[in-house]
Amino acid sequence: MTSIYLRLVGVAALWGGTFIAGRLAAPQMPHFTLAALRFWAAAAVLVPIMLWVERGWPRLRRRDWFYSAALAVAGLVIYNLLFLGALELIPASRTALVVALNPIMTAVAMAVVFRERLAWHRWIGILLALTGVCTVLAKGDLTVLFQRVGRGEALMLGGALCWAIYTIISRYALAGERAPSALALTTVTTLWGAVLLSAGIPLEWSKWSFAAVTPDAWASILYLGAGGTALAFVWYAQGLAQLGPARASVFNNLVPVFGVLFGTWLLDEPLLASMVVGGLIALLGVSLTNWSPRRK
Repeated sequence: MTSIYLRLVGVAALWGGTFIAGRLAAPQMPHFTLAALRFWAAAAVLVPIMLWVERGWPRLRRRDWFYSAALAVAGLVIYNLLFLGALELIPASRTALVVALNPIMTAVAMAVVFRERLAWHRWIGILLALTGVCTVLAKGDLTVLFQRVGRGEALMLGGALCWAIYTIISRYALAGERAPSALALTTVTTLWGAVLLSAGIPLEWSKWSFAAVTPDAWASILYLGAGGTALAFVWYAQGLAQLGPARASVFNNLVPVFGVLFGTWLLDEPLLASMVVGGLIALLGVSLTNWSPRRK
Protein backbone atom coordinates (compact mmCIF):
# COMPACT_ATOMS: atom_id res chain seq x y z
CA MET A 1 0.00 0.00 0.00
CA THR A 2 2.94 2.32 0.63
CA SER A 3 3.92 2.13 -3.03
CA ILE A 4 0.53 3.40 -4.19
CA TYR A 5 0.74 6.34 -1.79
CA LEU A 6 4.18 7.20 -3.15
CA ARG A 7 2.85 6.98 -6.71
CA LEU A 8 0.00 9.38 -5.92
CA VAL A 9 2.47 11.82 -4.36
CA GLY A 10 4.48 11.43 -7.56
CA VAL A 11 1.34 12.21 -9.56
CA ALA A 12 0.90 15.42 -7.58
CA ALA A 13 4.53 16.35 -8.23
CA LEU A 14 4.24 15.64 -11.96
CA TRP A 15 1.02 17.65 -12.23
CA GLY A 16 2.58 20.43 -10.16
CA GLY A 17 5.28 20.63 -12.81
CA THR A 18 2.66 21.11 -15.53
CA PHE A 19 2.01 24.62 -14.19
CA ILE A 20 5.62 25.51 -15.01
CA ALA A 21 5.55 23.74 -18.38
CA GLY A 22 2.23 25.36 -19.25
CA ARG A 23 3.60 28.82 -18.54
CA LEU A 24 6.38 28.22 -21.08
CA ALA A 25 4.30 26.62 -23.83
CA ALA A 26 0.89 28.30 -23.62
CA PRO A 27 1.97 31.78 -24.83
CA GLN A 28 3.49 30.26 -27.98
CA MET A 29 0.73 27.89 -29.05
CA PRO A 30 -3.11 28.07 -29.16
CA HIS A 31 -5.33 25.86 -26.97
CA PHE A 32 -6.42 23.02 -29.24
CA THR A 33 -2.98 22.64 -30.78
CA LEU A 34 -1.15 22.61 -27.46
CA ALA A 35 -3.57 20.15 -25.85
CA ALA A 36 -3.57 17.85 -28.89
CA LEU A 37 0.25 17.78 -29.10
CA ARG A 38 0.39 17.00 -25.38
CA PHE A 39 -1.77 13.91 -25.77
CA TRP A 40 -0.13 12.78 -29.01
CA ALA A 41 3.22 12.93 -27.18
CA ALA A 42 1.69 10.91 -24.35
CA ALA A 43 0.30 8.36 -26.82
CA ALA A 44 3.72 7.99 -28.44
CA VAL A 45 5.05 6.92 -25.04
CA LEU A 46 2.08 4.84 -23.87
CA VAL A 47 1.27 2.78 -26.96
CA PRO A 48 4.65 0.98 -27.29
CA ILE A 49 4.74 0.34 -23.53
CA MET A 50 1.19 -1.02 -23.56
CA LEU A 51 1.89 -3.29 -26.55
CA TRP A 52 4.94 -4.66 -24.76
CA VAL A 53 3.31 -5.12 -21.35
CA GLU A 54 0.00 -6.45 -22.69
CA ARG A 55 1.76 -8.51 -25.40
CA GLY A 56 -0.33 -6.89 -28.10
CA TRP A 57 -3.45 -4.79 -28.28
CA PRO A 58 -5.70 -5.64 -25.32
CA ARG A 59 -9.12 -7.16 -25.85
CA LEU A 60 -11.56 -4.39 -25.06
CA ARG A 61 -15.29 -4.83 -24.63
CA ARG A 62 -17.89 -2.36 -25.82
CA ARG A 63 -18.19 -0.94 -22.29
CA ASP A 64 -14.41 -0.35 -22.23
CA TRP A 65 -14.58 1.72 -25.43
CA PHE A 66 -17.55 3.65 -24.02
CA TYR A 67 -15.82 4.34 -20.71
CA SER A 68 -12.57 5.42 -22.37
CA ALA A 69 -14.42 7.79 -24.70
CA ALA A 70 -16.37 9.27 -21.79
CA LEU A 71 -13.13 9.72 -19.84
CA ALA A 72 -11.51 11.48 -22.79
CA VAL A 73 -14.43 13.87 -23.28
CA ALA A 74 -14.77 14.78 -19.60
CA GLY A 75 -11.18 14.69 -18.34
CA LEU A 76 -9.09 15.49 -21.40
CA VAL A 77 -11.08 17.59 -23.86
CA ILE A 78 -13.62 19.63 -21.86
CA TYR A 79 -11.42 19.92 -18.76
CA ASN A 80 -8.39 21.18 -20.70
CA LEU A 81 -10.41 23.72 -22.68
CA LEU A 82 -12.10 25.05 -19.53
CA PHE A 83 -8.75 25.15 -17.71
CA LEU A 84 -6.99 27.06 -20.49
CA GLY A 85 -9.97 29.41 -20.84
CA ALA A 86 -9.90 30.15 -17.12
CA LEU A 87 -6.16 30.88 -17.21
CA GLU A 88 -6.84 33.68 -19.69
CA LEU A 89 -9.24 35.38 -17.25
CA ILE A 90 -7.87 34.75 -13.74
CA PRO A 91 -4.40 34.26 -12.21
CA ALA A 92 -2.92 30.77 -12.11
CA SER A 93 -2.92 30.83 -8.30
CA ARG A 94 -6.66 31.43 -8.18
CA THR A 95 -7.19 28.70 -10.77
CA ALA A 96 -5.25 26.29 -8.57
CA LEU A 97 -7.40 27.30 -5.60
CA VAL A 98 -10.56 26.28 -7.46
CA VAL A 99 -8.89 23.02 -8.53
CA ALA A 100 -8.35 22.29 -4.84
CA LEU A 101 -12.12 21.81 -4.54
CA ASN A 102 -11.85 18.61 -6.63
CA PRO A 103 -11.45 16.19 -3.70
CA ILE A 104 -14.47 17.60 -1.86
CA MET A 105 -16.61 17.58 -5.01
CA THR A 106 -15.59 13.98 -5.67
CA ALA A 107 -16.26 12.85 -2.11
CA VAL A 108 -19.66 14.57 -2.01
CA ALA A 109 -20.63 13.06 -5.38
CA MET A 110 -19.67 9.57 -4.21
CA ALA A 111 -21.61 10.05 -0.96
CA VAL A 112 -24.76 11.54 -2.49
CA VAL A 113 -25.04 9.79 -5.86
CA PHE A 114 -23.42 6.45 -5.14
CA ARG A 115 -23.99 6.31 -1.35
CA GLU A 116 -20.31 5.65 -0.66
CA ARG A 117 -19.73 6.60 2.97
CA LEU A 118 -16.50 8.01 4.34
CA ALA A 119 -15.38 7.81 7.95
CA TRP A 120 -15.51 11.06 9.87
CA HIS A 121 -11.71 11.33 10.06
CA ARG A 122 -11.50 11.18 6.25
CA TRP A 123 -13.86 14.16 5.91
CA ILE A 124 -11.72 16.06 8.41
CA GLY A 125 -8.64 15.13 6.40
CA ILE A 126 -10.21 16.40 3.15
CA LEU A 127 -11.15 19.73 4.78
CA LEU A 128 -7.71 20.00 6.41
CA ALA A 129 -5.99 19.43 3.07
CA LEU A 130 -8.16 22.13 1.48
CA THR A 131 -7.23 24.50 4.34
CA GLY A 132 -3.56 23.87 3.68
CA VAL A 133 -3.96 24.61 -0.03
CA CYS A 134 -5.81 27.85 0.76
CA THR A 135 -2.98 28.86 3.08
CA VAL A 136 -0.38 28.19 0.38
CA LEU A 137 -2.22 30.05 -2.37
CA ALA A 138 -3.35 33.01 -0.23
CA LYS A 139 0.31 33.75 0.66
CA GLY A 140 -0.77 35.32 3.92
CA ASP A 141 -3.48 37.49 2.31
CA LEU A 142 -6.79 35.78 3.07
CA THR A 143 -8.74 38.40 1.09
CA VAL A 144 -7.65 36.49 -2.03
CA LEU A 145 -10.08 33.75 -1.03
CA PHE A 146 -13.08 36.10 -1.01
CA GLN A 147 -12.63 37.92 -4.28
CA ARG A 148 -15.53 38.26 -6.69
CA VAL A 149 -16.48 35.08 -8.50
CA GLY A 150 -16.64 35.79 -12.21
CA ARG A 151 -16.51 34.01 -15.54
CA GLY A 152 -13.00 32.64 -14.99
CA GLU A 153 -13.97 31.05 -11.68
CA ALA A 154 -17.12 29.64 -13.28
CA LEU A 155 -15.06 28.02 -16.04
CA MET A 156 -12.69 26.51 -13.50
CA LEU A 157 -15.56 25.21 -11.36
CA GLY A 158 -16.85 23.51 -14.49
CA GLY A 159 -13.40 22.04 -14.99
CA ALA A 160 -13.32 20.81 -11.39
CA LEU A 161 -16.69 19.15 -11.93
CA CYS A 162 -15.38 17.49 -15.12
CA TRP A 163 -12.40 16.14 -13.21
CA ALA A 164 -14.65 14.76 -10.48
CA ILE A 165 -16.67 13.01 -13.20
CA TYR A 166 -13.44 11.67 -14.74
CA THR A 167 -12.35 10.31 -11.36
CA ILE A 168 -15.67 8.58 -10.70
CA ILE A 169 -15.92 7.06 -14.20
CA SER A 170 -12.38 5.73 -13.86
CA ARG A 171 -13.38 3.86 -10.72
CA TYR A 172 -16.12 1.97 -12.54
CA ALA A 173 -14.10 1.52 -15.73
CA LEU A 174 -11.43 -0.33 -13.74
CA ALA A 175 -13.85 -2.45 -11.68
CA GLY A 176 -14.50 -6.12 -12.34
CA GLU A 177 -12.39 -9.14 -13.25
CA ARG A 178 -12.53 -8.44 -17.00
CA ALA A 179 -11.74 -4.74 -16.69
CA PRO A 180 -8.74 -3.43 -18.65
CA SER A 181 -5.52 -2.61 -16.85
CA ALA A 182 -4.83 0.97 -15.78
CA LEU A 183 -2.18 1.16 -18.51
CA ALA A 184 -4.55 -0.03 -21.25
CA LEU A 185 -7.41 2.24 -20.16
CA THR A 186 -5.12 5.28 -19.92
CA THR A 187 -3.60 4.58 -23.34
CA VAL A 188 -6.94 4.25 -25.13
CA THR A 189 -8.33 7.31 -23.31
CA THR A 190 -5.26 9.31 -24.35
CA LEU A 191 -5.74 8.29 -27.99
CA TRP A 192 -9.39 9.37 -27.83
CA GLY A 193 -8.34 12.73 -26.38
CA ALA A 194 -5.62 13.30 -28.99
CA VAL A 195 -7.99 12.54 -31.88
CA LEU A 196 -10.83 14.69 -30.53
CA LEU A 197 -8.60 17.67 -29.77
CA SER A 198 -6.90 17.42 -33.16
CA ALA A 199 -10.20 18.36 -34.79
CA GLY A 200 -9.61 21.92 -33.61
CA ILE A 201 -6.05 22.26 -34.97
CA PRO A 202 -7.07 23.45 -38.49
CA LEU A 203 -8.97 26.34 -36.89
CA GLU A 204 -5.74 27.58 -35.28
CA TRP A 205 -3.19 27.24 -38.09
CA SER A 206 -3.06 30.99 -38.63
CA LYS A 207 -2.54 31.74 -34.92
CA TRP A 208 0.96 30.33 -34.49
CA SER A 209 4.19 29.61 -36.31
CA PHE A 210 6.20 26.41 -36.01
CA ALA A 211 9.47 28.31 -36.41
CA ALA A 212 8.54 30.74 -33.62
CA VAL A 213 8.17 28.01 -30.97
CA THR A 214 11.25 27.92 -28.76
CA PRO A 215 13.12 24.74 -27.69
CA ASP A 216 11.94 25.34 -24.11
CA ALA A 217 8.34 25.23 -25.29
CA TRP A 218 8.89 21.96 -27.20
CA ALA A 219 10.58 20.49 -24.13
CA SER A 220 7.58 21.59 -22.07
CA ILE A 221 5.21 19.78 -24.45
CA LEU A 222 7.28 16.61 -24.14
CA TYR A 223 7.10 16.91 -20.36
CA LEU A 224 3.35 17.51 -20.46
CA GLY A 225 2.95 14.40 -22.59
CA ALA A 226 5.44 11.95 -21.07
CA GLY A 227 5.38 13.04 -17.44
CA GLY A 228 2.20 15.03 -16.86
CA THR A 229 0.03 12.64 -18.88
CA ALA A 230 1.57 9.22 -19.66
CA LEU A 231 3.14 8.43 -16.30
CA ALA A 232 0.87 10.52 -14.07
CA PHE A 233 -2.42 9.28 -15.53
CA VAL A 234 -1.39 5.62 -15.26
CA TRP A 235 -0.37 6.06 -11.61
CA TYR A 236 -3.56 7.99 -10.88
CA ALA A 237 -5.68 5.22 -12.41
CA GLN A 238 -3.86 2.66 -10.26
CA GLY A 239 -4.55 4.77 -7.18
CA LEU A 240 -8.25 5.02 -8.06
CA ALA A 241 -8.48 1.26 -8.47
CA GLN A 242 -6.91 0.55 -5.07
CA LEU A 243 -8.09 3.44 -2.88
CA GLY A 244 -11.30 4.66 -4.51
CA PRO A 245 -12.10 8.15 -5.86
CA ALA A 246 -12.46 10.00 -2.55
CA ARG A 247 -9.17 8.88 -1.01
CA ALA A 248 -7.14 9.04 -4.23
CA SER A 249 -8.40 12.47 -5.33
CA VAL A 250 -7.37 14.11 -2.04
CA PHE A 251 -3.77 13.84 -3.24
CA ASN A 252 -4.73 16.51 -5.80
CA ASN A 253 -4.42 19.01 -2.96
CA LEU A 254 -0.66 18.53 -3.16
CA VAL A 255 -0.59 19.66 -6.81
CA PRO A 256 -0.68 23.43 -6.03
CA VAL A 257 1.86 22.87 -3.24
CA PHE A 258 4.31 21.26 -5.65
CA GLY A 259 3.50 23.96 -8.20
CA VAL A 260 4.52 26.67 -5.74
CA LEU A 261 7.67 24.79 -4.75
CA PHE A 262 8.71 24.30 -8.38
CA GLY A 263 7.97 27.96 -9.08
CA THR A 264 10.30 28.91 -6.22
CA TRP A 265 12.99 26.54 -7.43
CA LEU A 266 12.84 27.07 -11.19
CA LEU A 267 11.36 30.57 -11.61
CA ASP A 268 12.98 32.25 -8.58
CA GLU A 269 9.58 33.03 -7.05
CA PRO A 270 9.68 33.90 -3.31
CA LEU A 271 9.05 31.15 -0.73
CA LEU A 272 6.98 32.50 2.16
CA ALA A 273 6.50 31.02 5.61
CA SER A 274 2.77 30.72 4.93
CA MET A 275 3.54 28.44 1.96
CA VAL A 276 5.61 26.11 4.12
CA VAL A 277 2.98 25.98 6.85
CA GLY A 278 0.18 25.48 4.32
CA GLY A 279 2.08 22.69 2.59
CA LEU A 280 2.57 20.85 5.88
CA ILE A 281 -1.14 21.25 6.72
CA ALA A 282 -2.12 19.90 3.29
CA LEU A 283 0.22 16.92 3.75
CA LEU A 284 -1.30 16.26 7.19
CA GLY A 285 -4.79 16.36 5.69
CA VAL A 286 -3.85 13.90 2.93
CA SER A 287 -2.29 11.58 5.53
CA LEU A 288 -5.39 11.72 7.75
CA THR A 289 -7.71 11.02 4.82
CA ASN A 290 -5.80 7.83 3.99
CA TRP A 291 -5.19 6.73 7.59
CA SER A 292 -6.88 3.49 8.57
CA PRO A 293 -7.16 2.71 12.30
CA ARG A 294 -6.09 -0.76 13.30
CA ARG A 295 -8.86 -3.09 14.40
CA LYS A 296 -8.60 -6.14 16.62
